[in-house]
Amino acid sequence: MDLTPDLLNIQVRKALRTGLAGVPARMELHGAPVADGPFGPARAVLDELGAADFERPASVGGLDLGLTAGVLVSEELGRAARGNSYRADAMAADMGAPTGAALAGLETLPVGSAVTAAPRAGGWELTGVVTVDAAAPGPVLVATRTGGEAVLVAVERAATGRTTESECQPPVVRFEATPVTAANVVGTLDDSPTGPLARARLRQAAYLLGIADGAHRIAVEYAGFRRQFGTRLRDLPAVSFPLARAMVALRATRAAVYRGAWLVDFEPDAVGTAPVVALAMAAETARDVVRLSMQSCGVRAMTAELGLHRYFRLAAAESTRYGDPAALWRIVGADRIRTARHAAADTKLPVTATSRP
Repeated sequence: MDLTPDLLNIQVRKALRTGLAGVPARMELHGAPVADGPFGPARAVLDELGAADFERPASVGGLDLGLTAGVLVSEELGRAARGNSYRADAMAADMGAPTGAALAGLETLPVGSAVTAAPRAGGWELTGVVTVDAAAPGPVLVATRTGGEAVLVAVERAATGRTTESECQPPVVRFEATPVTAANVVGTLDDSPTGPLARARLRQAAYLLGIADGAHRIAVEYAGFRRQFGTRLRDLPAVSFPLARAMVALRATRAAVYRGAWLVDFEPDAVGTAPVVALAMAAETARDVVRLSMQSCGVRAMTAELGLHRYFRLAAAESTRYGDPAALWRIVGADRIRTARHAAADTKLPVTATSRP
């Protein structure tokens, strides 16, 4: 992996931060912490920068910047605590589906599906309740299982039996015998190391990394000017040491996320479980760092003064959006055991030493 800073990525990051800084933040203490969805306020910034073309191959008119650029976009959206409308369009593009839909049901992978697909004449009937990226009007791409394999199915807003509940956070979509056909199946969510699911996991890992980094930045700034016991909070070991450990966790997580994206772009044969490791690690880092940031800022973290509550609620909703970290770590552990067994099977047993007479 080349650790030399890419000048183009630096410029893209600066442009994203400048544009997202101008997007009004939702500082309310109740309700959704962000205005998410394909028509959210962050969409204008992404459209102005042409973010939809970053990952698109040059053969179809894109910039062919690779998954690394998509990971960068997701991280900056999380760092600014903005809605992530990028991930749904990017995944749809990976699977050859139209953009403008919201993702639903990915939190149930890889252990199963909360939406069951019962066979019917000409297709299936979907039944179940799952979280959705946004309650905005339009189609949803819901993860379910048909015939034992995970697939992504497009369901129109006007489909029979589909309802959306936006009062809760995150919003949920409910299906009650909603009919779909084989034409609605967008693609398969397989375990390919460089497939759409692996790429989506890395984008989500970057989004969680950005959420943790944004919360940590606010906590460090607040501890730098807030005084207690005659000194700055940042000068107290009980505050500064945990914040320093959080910085180490952030850097380690960033290395895992960008290494995974680099492997997908340049060494696809060596990807392995890197996307799963990055997502599980980022989810745990987001939980831990955001909680620590809240504690470091005291009661002001729960008010609209600092805006840390937005990161806290985002971390709670997003840390399991693409699967529970424990389930993801089990995938990694199973792969490590399988690799070790194969290596042991190919290794010759040591020759027994000849005993002395």
